[in-house]
Amino acid sequence: MATPATGTGTLQLVPVADIHLDRNNPRIRKFLEMYGEDPTPEQFYLALGAAGDEEGDHSATFEKLKNSIQTNGGIIQPVILNRTEKHIVCIEGNTRVALYKKFHSEKVKGTWTHIPALVYENMEDFQIDAIRLQVHLVGTRQWDPYSKAKYLYNLRIEKNLPLAMLVEYCGGHEREVTESINAFSDMESYYRPVVQEGSFDTSRFSGFVELQKPNVKQSIAEAGFTLTDFAKWIRDQKLFPLNTVRLLPRILRNDKTKEAFIKYDAHKAADLLERPALSKALSDANLSQLAHALTQAVYQLPWLEAEKLRKDPDGETAQLLNEALDALQGVLKSGEKSD
Repeated sequence: MATPATGTGTLQLVPVADIHLDRNNPRIRKFLEMYGEDPTPEQFYLALGAAGDEEGDHSATFEKLKNSIQTNGGIIQPVILNRTEKHIVCIEGNTRVALYKKFHSEKVKGTWTHIPALVYENMEDFQIDAIRLQVHLVGTRQWDPYSKAKYLYNLRIEKNLPLAMLVEYCGGHEREVTESINAFSDMESYYRPVVQEGSFDTSRFSGFVELQKPNVKQSIAEAGFTLTDFAKWIRDQKLFPLNTVRLLPRILRNDKTKEAFIKYDAHKAADLLERPALSKALSDANLSQLAHALTQAVYQLPWLEAEKLRKDPDGETAQLLNEALDALQGVLKSGEKSD
């Protein structure tokens, strides 16, 4: 009988020949099945990239990773391994291990027989999941939002891990974890069927997160539409940028704005929404003055009014505040990739 897993790993130099790549990782298993019994490092990289793993993101190509390891003569960040009575399995860092194996077999100049690793003993599944969550959900090599949600969905729905445990692992809030899981479920259920094979765009995921906000689904149903219609709106970019999803309750409750949305898009419909008239003083104020005035107004907001705003997120004032927040974030993050 295997002994219980130790609480901490030990840093070791492990023979790469003894390490088994983790082909049973639920996030990449279906991608690896396309490559047969012995996938190459490039194929492992493609599988990780398709699943959004840390070495498969768009910030570094496989060749960059390969050249970096070869140029530096090894890796800086240790891989994570689980040693059982039968095998040593790579929990995190499969592409790096595969590259070491490739360099050794091709006799590339350097020392590729051993790899730095943090080795755990006889880990249980929940401990492996905890490490992946810590590394990729809140760590320095975070997965994209869709991949995070996919993994959380697998743990909650397929492995039936308690929600409180997931929240504890993630270090976040129950509402955010629940929204992420439900958004993944809705995207798979409604968006995947309405796009052509190979056109499933995971960057649209934030639109389905917005779908989980209060009253959005209700407003879609009350206007006579379905979540399949919503998925088509996402596909056809009627909801672009994706934060316009939160405007749907206001857009769909008014015949004029609803017609503009169906004919054009949410941006056109939003232009028709009623907005409070600006005084001459506000119109003449510069951005710094407006920001200062808004900050003062927020600080002086009575508690009861703040609670009213929180309980009515699709109300006019709350929506206008969200629009202002999005606009400001767009300015401050103008150099970053957007939806």
